[in-house]
Amino acid sequence: MVEISSGRPYVDEGELRTFSTNVLDTELVWHRDKEHRKITVLEGEGWQFQFNGNLPFELKYDHKFEIPQGMYHRIIKGKTDLVLKIEKDEKL
Repeated sequence: MVEISSGRPYVDEGELRTFSTNVLDTELVWHRDKEHRKITVLEGEGWQFQFNGNLPFELKYDHKFEIPQGMYHRIIKGKTDLVLKIEKDEKL
């Protein structure tokens, strides 16, 4: 079986972003985004989120938070697939 990779550790479908438990830890790197984002956790167990300079926090169902434009952050792999709703706001 041949897998085709987008070069990203997730799959986007509209506002939904899914991280598979098959993703390699080395693919979940520190990065920053060009726009402000509002995040809602829809599914996933054991995943964590970390802003640069802060301790990681667990991503739980219906948890909502924001990622300011240009803020370094990363995701830490969990036990089940992670599904997030991501709303981008390029104006903030």
